[in-house]
Amino acid sequence: MRRRPVLGLVVALLAGAVSAVGAPPAQAEEPFLWGVATSGYQSEGSAPDSNWRRYEQSGTSSIEEPYRNAVDFRHRYAEDIANARALGARVFRFGVEWARVEPREDVVDQAELAYYDDVVDHVLAAGMRPMITLDHWVYPGWVADQGGWDTQKTVDDWLANARRVVDRYKGKGAIWITVNEPTVYVQNEIENGGIQAWQAPWMQSRLVTVHRRAYDLIHQLDPGAMVSSNAAYIPGVQAALDATFVDHVRDKLDFVGVDYYYGASLDNLSAVHGVNGEFWKIDPQPDGIYYVLRYYARKFPDLPLYVVESGMPTDDGRARPDGYTRADHLRDHVYWVQRAKADGMDVIGYNYWSITDNYEWGSYRPRFGLYTVDARSDPALNRRPTDGVAAYRSLVAGDGVPAGYRPVKAPAVCSLVDGLDSCLRPAPYPGPLAPLG
Repeated sequence: MRRRPVLGLVVALLAGAVSAVGAPPAQAEEPFLWGVATSGYQSEGSAPDSNWRRYEQSGTSSIEEPYRNAVDFRHRYAEDIANARALGARVFRFGVEWARVEPREDVVDQAELAYYDDVVDHVLAAGMRPMITLDHWVYPGWVADQGGWDTQKTVDDWLANARRVVDRYKGKGAIWITVNEPTVYVQNEIENGGIQAWQAPWMQSRLVTVHRRAYDLIHQLDPGAMVSSNAAYIPGVQAALDATFVDHVRDKLDFVGVDYYYGASLDNLSAVHGVNGEFWKIDPQPDGIYYVLRYYARKFPDLPLYVVESGMPTDDGRARPDGYTRADHLRDHVYWVQRAKADGMDVIGYNYWSITDNYEWGSYRPRFGLYTVDARSDPALNRRPTDGVAAYRSLVAGDGVPAGYRPVKAPAVCSLVDGLDSCLRPAPYPGPLAPLG
């Protein structure tokens, strides 16, 4: 997660916008994909040399505390996957870290590939589909040394690694995410010194290129696989952000992947707390997810929609002052996903971020996990269930919230998630629900 205001970035990226072509293919319907998510650097521990390891060690502006060993997913993945299975999840999202697989140029670490082999085997044995992220903002240190995303060579090196990973895990029912939240990726690279602000259009163009080429590569090696990227939805500016990436890969998407964390409305401008990374102070706006889905259903009427990330942080695991719980957050957001489906939007999946607490790109203070882990002071890194565990298990078993459910958080007064459209055309409340299945 971890995203800050991006208006300056929008201007920089629009200056280098690339043209889009074609129309997306329709996808076959399948059972609703309840999932959980995690990522490599944030959770694995035992961090290899990478851009983010260097940012952490050098103490760039986004780093608030040391990495330690994250939550040691690298050695505890079997437990996390078993916990996901017990929820009834059908999808387990994780990343295959390029920096771990290829620690030095042209040197492939077979032991680390064997580790990912076992992760995939555990996911499949648990009856879930792997959702594999190829790039979750992390690249090897040797790529940083050659200029990172400021050099065309990184495109070829990235694609060579993608071919290696896809060829290894083809035929296993994987859902592929090429690049996680591309616009936020660029923003983070600027903030941490990976690129300069004026280089943003070139990095964004290269991310467009690797997605487009990876899409074709995956369909060549793993026919029938679903491929996408996930967009971090930022209320009020999403159309401008889409113009820098999503609009230029629209013919290379099998579904729209979207991440929704916070909204904006006349009675809720608390997202301003994201400026300082204090995400736990943001007042959740569950109905915003409906308008996000409606925005993309209108923009891409032939593509199904998948909520790749959605979650709520607490302040170091403490209860929120307003009493709103992770269970409330889950049920309220799923209610609005069901409303979207009842209104004809083709929503095919929902991943909760995340299965455990993790290193939120410089800090352990924001706690998103269904299972909480005290990475600072618990050397055993015990996974302790929050109230979200029972709530999510119930949602999966019941195909969503039951008929008659009313969200704890009332709809916003004049939602601005989709600009004036979400204010002028609010979803009737209460309204019909559709089971997700």
